[in-house]
Amino acid sequence: MEENTGKISIKNNEGKEIECDVLFTFDDDNTKKSYIVFTDNTLDENGNIKVYANTFDPTGASADLGEIKDEKEWQVIENLLASLQEKIGESEDGNSGEETV
Repeated sequence: MEENTGKISIKNNEGKEIECDVLFTFDDDNTKKSYIVFTDNTLDENGNIKVYANTFDPTGASADLGEIKDEKEWQVIENLLASLQEKIGESEDGNSGEETV
């Protein structure tokens, strides 16, 4: 997984170009696809930052982002995000991941 790889520009449903921050990219051995996870830094109704994911061509031969339709692919992405969120929470708490008894 490659973290914080810069910015991308996408077009929203109305055709307006929006600049987004890339959170990370990763390749999945099971699907043989590359994924990009990014945010436009807007908030949802609960105050959480909205995060999006698509497939992409890491060679740069195509700039098009692919839609993720498979539930198993979404599960992989959701698990990665949950894991990262947990690690961020631990570092903010000053916990190095060691368990205390």
